[in-house]
Amino acid sequence: MRLLRFSINVTLDGCCDHRAVPADAELHRHAVENLNQADALLLGRVTYEMMESAWRPQAPKGARPDWMEHFAETINAAKKYVVSSTVGQVDWNAELVRGDLGTAVERLKRESGEGLLVGGVKLPLALTELGLIDEYEFVVHPRLAGHGPTLFAGLSKHVDLGFLSRLEFGSGAVAMRYGRRT
Repeated sequence: MRLLRFSINVTLDGCCDHRAVPADAELHRHAVENLNQADALLLGRVTYEMMESAWRPQAPKGARPDWMEHFAETINAAKKYVVSSTVGQVDWNAELVRGDLGTAVERLKRESGEGLLVGGVKLPLALTELGLIDEYEFVVHPRLAGHGPTLFAGLSKHVDLGFLSRLEFGSGAVAMRYGRRT
């Protein structure tokens, strides 16, 4: 059974808006490592569209730093499952996930492989409510953003997690990984 892992960047005050988090080479290398531990990405429509618009187009030489290119290549090559009831079709190495979310994700988890990686805000909330996320990674950045969105707003019950690992970055960000206690 494949593990479903969630990873997200968040500021000290709980903001998970990607524009509020500074990007650097070390964080992008870490993101590539996370992608390489998964057979596929599981994304909601909003995150899929945001990632596709940022990373799918071939960037002109010098349009972004060289250290972003490995991440761009890795995410472009990754298999993607997109959870949406409003999108008619997807491409970018993607497949739509329709129907009951729990049933669909349980089916994906039962397939053989290394794992699935989920990102975003709304989809991870729904998957947490269903008890389907196995590991959570919060990359906490030493920044106060003063605005949202925030993680797990509206979660209906407490979810107890057990500490798995910690990784510190030169920027002062800290990646903390937790597993769901059963």
